[in-house]
Amino acid sequence: MDRTSYRNRSASGLVVTACLIASIPAIAFAQEAAEPEENPLIANGRTVSIEYTLTLDGGEVADSNVGGDPLTYQQGTGQLLPALEAELEGLGAGQSKEVELSAEQGYGPVNEELYQKIGIDQIPEEARSVGSMLVAQAPNGQQMPVRVREVSEAEVVIDHNHPLAGKDLHFAIKVLEVE
Repeated sequence: MDRTSYRNRSASGLVVTACLIASIPAIAFAQEAAEPEENPLIANGRTVSIEYTLTLDGGEVADSNVGGDPLTYQQGTGQLLPALEAELEGLGAGQSKEVELSAEQGYGPVNEELYQKIGIDQIPEEARSVGSMLVAQAPNGQQMPVRVREVSEAEVVIDHNHPLAGKDLHFAIKVLEVE
């Protein structure tokens, strides 16, 4: 055997050995991943189902799904308020938590630049009262809810702020499932 063929055989042998060694941890890892986690905790990428009641200062219930379908979301994707997601991180199924969010952590302060005056004739007669909800259409075609803030003889002021802007939020949350 000459030196060249010996080198080629040695190199081939090393490659095969390296491939066999590299495949063993991959097989072990695949077996570990197949076993379900006993009590997964809320973390980025997890699918979470919760039951909640949202109240405002004074105890007024703003929203609740108790007795209905759970709210299911994926942690870390911005489907919930960021501050609320942060408070839920690390909880597991069956755990409950009370969460208080300031207006700034929730939907922000009321922005008066989002008030718009329009002619009263552009508002349906049945919606010409403070608090009425309407649907406005943005130039890009997106629809958004707006609220009547003021009504005068000639014009109506509509409010494009989120209905919960400027309000502190109080959540009572129960984690139903974490996947």
